[in-house]
Amino acid sequence: MLDRMKGGLIGFAIGDAMGVATEFMSPEEIKAKYGVVTEILGGGVFGFERGETSDDTAMTVAVANGILANSHDPIAEIGEQFLKWRDTRPKDIGITISSTFRNYKGDWVKAAEVTHGQLGQSGGNGTLMRCLPIAFAYSDIEKMDEVSIRQSKMTHFEDSASEACVIYNRIANRLLHGDELREAITAEIKGTRYDIDYSREPDCPPSGYVVHSLKWVFYWLLNRNSFEDVIIGAVNMGNDSDTIAAITGGLKGIEVGYRSLPDIHSDRLLNKRALKELAELLYELRDKDTTL
Repeated sequence: MLDRMKGGLIGFAIGDAMGVATEFMSPEEIKAKYGVVTEILGGGVFGFERGETSDDTAMTVAVANGILANSHDPIAEIGEQFLKWRDTRPKDIGITISSTFRNYKGDWVKAAEVTHGQLGQSGGNGTLMRCLPIAFAYSDIEKMDEVSIRQSKMTHFEDSASEACVIYNRIANRLLHGDELREAITAEIKGTRYDIDYSREPDCPPSGYVVHSLKWVFYWLLNRNSFEDVIIGAVNMGNDSDTIAAITGGLKGIEVGYRSLPDIHSDRLLNKRALKELAELLYELRDKDTTL
């Protein structure tokens, strides 16, 4: 299970780091500039260093550190980690999250509700992109679902965002226990809005709307075999490529495990060692008493 957890975090970061080069681009623009992106390049609209990860990985780390600080009731600690990260003046913060940061006056849920009213929606993928450590820390499904929902409601008021986190983490939990990827996805999307025919591309853009993002994640996972093919497919679609590739890489990384990830990609991550250490801490925490 530890190898799968390391695979999930490193796989997530690989997708993030590779996807920053093509974020907000169209497939045609990517082809004209790069041909096909098959490695971590850096650059992109925010000028990332080669091997540097974006807000996706930074917020994932923040969630993990918040849980490690207080696994019984982690929300306040997660919030403190968010604010510490904000104060580092990161290169990129999503619109919904940055708006919630401005609206935060001591109550995260209220801040998220205000943001929802201001923007007219809060169904972005900003909570889905950071929720994976919850599946690693909690073996109890009810607890995992609860924390998945509560951390989502901190910044995104819409139920579509928290619903996606629950589905994603339930799939991750199945993979941690050795379930086959296709079976895990099929079991958890049955009867949901994600229960569609993935033999064809989803009829939506690979955008930051959480429903669109997760449909594309499932498309790549169900139509490509290797870790590299899954990530390369997501990266070269552009649009919200870093987040979709990261979310995809998280699940695929759990399935294949850390030892099966391509060294050419993992060795380029600037935060590889820290992510491996974080996986070890989450593994040690798992199965301890995490009941409120």
